[in-house]
Amino acid sequence: MKREELLRRLAPCGLNCGKCVAFAGGPVQEHAQALAGLLGDNFASYAERFTPMQPEFAGYPVFRTVLDLLSRGDCTGCRGQGCLFQACEVTRCVREQGVDFCFECAEFPCDRHGMPEPLAARWQANNERMKMIGVEAFHNNIREKPRYP
Repeated sequence: MKREELLRRLAPCGLNCGKCVAFAGGPVQEHAQALAGLLGDNFASYAERFTPMQPEFAGYPVFRTVLDLLSRGDCTGCRGQGCLFQACEVTRCVREQGVDFCFECAEFPCDRHGMPEPLAARWQANNERMKMIGVEAFHNNIREKPRYP
């Protein structure tokens, strides 16, 4: 994978933007669009008819709202329009520091990430791993894993 595409898919924190629920062209968007296409525009009326036999279909309108959101896939990644997690300061910070990933900064690890503790621990572990094995190897290790463990 070319460096430019790798940077588009891999956030400075080490999370896989390419598998994010909002990522344009990612597998979530592709699968959501495929499912929406298979169900078609008129499935709501069928779901209503199926509800007496399968009560879960009563929740179809809410499901469809989420499916339509996932189908949009309108995010270009953290380096593009920024992190969906509004408190994240990583993208801004790496730009200011002139690096692509936090581990490349002389001040890593620091407390300027803006993340709650569980995510901060993941950020630090991801960056330590990238430093140890390299960015491309890190991406190869995570690209097939679930984005939300």
